[in-house]
Amino acid sequence: MDPKSEIFGETYKVVAVEGQSLTIQGLRSGEVLKINPITEAPLKAEDYPPGGLITLKDPSEGPES
Repeated sequence: MDPKSEIFGETYKVVAVEGQSLTIQGLRSGEVLKINPITEAPLKAEDYPPGGLITLKDPSEGPES
């Protein structure tokens, strides 16, 4: 399987939000990732509550509709 599709085909649990980084853990894989999005504004725990579930979107697929 393509590693890229593995990352984007996973559901993640939010572990922590710290300023400009988001730490998540894959539900299936258990892999822990630290994401540093390109943004001026700090990330907020209200937007990414610990224990909440998220998925990642492949930016090469274009903007969301």
